Amino acid sequence: MSVEPERPSPCRTCQEFTLAEAVANGERDYSKATDCRVLLKRHRQSAECTGAPEQE
Repeated sequence: MSVEPERPSPCRTCQEFTLAEAVANGERDYSKATDCRVLLKRHRQSAECTGAPEQE
């Protein structure tokens, strides 16, 4: 039985961008959804993000 290491939870800003992307997709506003993904990636690469590091 293997135990996965605990992942840090995403910070509040990460959660807000992820939620905004989901809402935009639900409204079929794909341009806004793309904007949210870009902003999320930039945020995760910044020093402001306290959550999980960006994985590529």
